[in-house]
Amino acid sequence: MKNKLVRSLGFCIVFGISGLSLAQSPIGIEQARSIVAALVDTQPVSFRDFLQDVASLPASENANYVAQLEAYRRDEPISEAQRNDLYRLLGLYARVKYADDALQTLRELVAIPTFNIETLAQHENPEFHRFAEKLQSIANEFNLEFRNIGDRIYEISLGEEIGERIGVHAHADVVPVNPDLWVLEDGTRLDPFEVTQIGNRLYGRGTEDDKNGIVVSMYAMRVVQDENLPLFRHFKLLVDTREETGGDAMPYYFERNPIPDYNIALDGSYPVIIAEKGYGTVMASFPFRAASGEGAQIVELTGGLATNQIPASASVWLTTPRAEQLRARLNQEGALFATANGSNFAINASQDGARVRLDVLGVSAHSSEPESGINPVSRMFAFINLLAEQGLVQSNHFTDAALYASENWGMDFLGTQLQIGYSDSFMGPMTAAQTFVSIDEDSLRTAVNLRLPIGRDPQELVGELQGTLNDWASQRDVEVSFNISASDPMYRNPEGAWVNALLDIAVENLGIPREFGSSAGGTSIHDLPNGVQFGLAMATEKYTGHNANEFKTIDQFLLDLQIATEMFARLGSMPAL
Repeated sequence: MKNKLVRSLGFCIVFGISGLSLAQSPIGIEQARSIVAALVDTQPVSFRDFLQDVASLPASENANYVAQLEAYRRDEPISEAQRNDLYRLLGLYARVKYADDALQTLRELVAIPTFNIETLAQHENPEFHRFAEKLQSIANEFNLEFRNIGDRIYEISLGEEIGERIGVHAHADVVPVNPDLWVLEDGTRLDPFEVTQIGNRLYGRGTEDDKNGIVVSMYAMRVVQDENLPLFRHFKLLVDTREETGGDAMPYYFERNPIPDYNIALDGSYPVIIAEKGYGTVMASFPFRAASGEGAQIVELTGGLATNQIPASASVWLTTPRAEQLRARLNQEGALFATANGSNFAINASQDGARVRLDVLGVSAHSSEPESGINPVSRMFAFINLLAEQGLVQSNHFTDAALYASENWGMDFLGTQLQIGYSDSFMGPMTAAQTFVSIDEDSLRTAVNLRLPIGRDPQELVGELQGTLNDWASQRDVEVSFNISASDPMYRNPEGAWVNALLDIAVENLGIPREFGSSAGGTSIHDLPNGVQFGLAMATEKYTGHNANEFKTIDQFLLDLQIATEMFARLGSMPAL
């Protein structure tokens, strides 16, 4: 059957088919918008019914899409352009038919708080078990095969086990939240695990990263399955549970299952991302030590919750018999410090009895895009170090961490103070963002997140950092240990019909330049064969995943559903990839 279909489609590309009009150009953005606007309130039972409705529209009077579909299903020759128009229309059909259902499914998945709990293995977390049960229920309803592999990867299959295997990657886990930060500028408080629609925005943890990718994939697979379109290869939607925290679920899966021949992550940016920076971490651990000297004592500190997340704020708690005087002094020094360092952040001190709380307010961001935020962690450490130099706080492990952060990393994100910065013309600069702060039973840990383009050997950089930071600790007589790691960047040669088809789909649906892109964010396809990112974010807009007040616009979500459906149909039926 496969060889027969390939021969038929190859023939039709050259000669076309008698009696059916040949499309002169693909269905463009404006035509697609017109079709959706005209049919958004219809309830098409099938793709065939939808095509009949499309054929009745003025702009489609010369196109007999129903005849093209029937010819296609009978394995009769139609042109490549006609076939691609059918795939484009299939995406529009999915959007019209399932928009409300898909939005409701997104709400249901976001409501399950699938974030890492340090004291509990992810595969034992009952919230992930609940998530798996929900996915299985959806897959059963859609007549898609579901497998739960060790509570690590949830696999949903489309198509018979023939031809190449295409892995589509998304993930169920999300980064942790600080609910206090989920407040809009007008004072509206949000529940991170309840989708809140305000205007065109859907707020909620996972709406952007990456439960939207799961939803649009499953509905796209449903449409392709229901319409019984001929497929030369099969798809595996691989839903990762450890993409944000460790990345060990996907290797577990591949120890037990074949690696897909082609891998597409719906967990990045459009149009097609062929390069990802390497991921690195510099974790510094400072053992607790008793405070010494004069001034207030720092007793608690909070910052980022994950190494790949720049938070919106960081906070410090201090104790002193003169709390009122300290609060006033900190507000005075904070205002001066902010003015001297850009005035794009704020430092506020408040009093609660003998305790003073110091809040450093920045702008949250994904750590792969530190330039899109304002890092409160780096500014907090720099300000604590200034207070220590002025004799306003006692010396302890908190001031040790502040001294380390200030003298080695500073408030930029390019590794300038350590002179480790470099850049690639395509992938951009190396970045080094201070992100994570954690207090354990006996130590304070703080992390710098590295994103590495091509241009340097990551292990050489690790060795250089280890030596430099150990020397600093020895010279400064600071007790600290370092755990440093870095992975290689990914850089792929974009060859093959499949990757250029993805590029066409993105460009023609979104009206963006036809060029391959690079990303600072890593995904699960980083080390897999024929791996690329394909959406679902726009590279020209700030990425809201990992941020407080994470959101996805309804318009983009429905475009993603449209694009994903076209992707499954087109890649599944191409004569050769």
